[in-house]
Amino acid sequence: MKNIYNVVKYNQLFYGIGDNDFEKMLYCMGAKIKGYDKGDIILLAGDKIYCIGLVVSGSVRVIEEDEKGNTIILAEIAAPEMFGEVFACVEIDHSPVTVQASEKCDVLFVNYRKAVTSCSSACGFHSLLIANMLKIIAQKNLLLNKKIDILSKRTTRDKLLAFFDAYRGDAKQFTVPFNREEMACYLCVDRSAMSYELCKMRDEGLIKFNRNAFEIGVKVEKT
Repeated sequence: MKNIYNVVKYNQLFYGIGDNDFEKMLYCMGAKIKGYDKGDIILLAGDKIYCIGLVVSGSVRVIEEDEKGNTIILAEIAAPEMFGEVFACVEIDHSPVTVQASEKCDVLFVNYRKAVTSCSSACGFHSLLIANMLKIIAQKNLLLNKKIDILSKRTTRDKLLAFFDAYRGDAKQFTVPFNREEMACYLCVDRSAMSYELCKMRDEGLIKFNRNAFEIGVKVEKT
């Protein structure tokens, strides 16, 4: 459990909870850990939701399919982040999305009802968990608004620039967790049209790229 704690202690859910309380807390929340290979389905849309998942190693992807069967990537989640907490807090019984292993990964599952409600033992860390969860939900709402802002852009170029701004922060050089097909799915644009626009932006000196590594050009910095 020590190795697990050294990873998940950086998740905001456990802010203020010390090493001495960690094992007791996991026991109280009925925690269990499970490993997955790349491509494995961790949670299938329609499955009943019992737990919050915390990524201990590797990364997972949250996806959904539209009525035509097209895959839309909603989020890429790496250790020590988590998934399922929003559904838990609004008490959705069945998952509206699928969670898939992007690579070999380990996931720690905790009973969400035990995580967000006080137990009969009146464990001191439960009040901390509840307060931390409220902050996480608020932050997830901000991220959702950011994605809505990206997708609301009218052109593929504007979507790409907004997407790059979201991932790069203040850095000129950055990487994104998607290949071209996945990026097109995330941005809800045609892959060929997106690749054409990327090449145009490169030729205009706006960006440089090699696979999923990008660098914002001088012309963008000056705007």
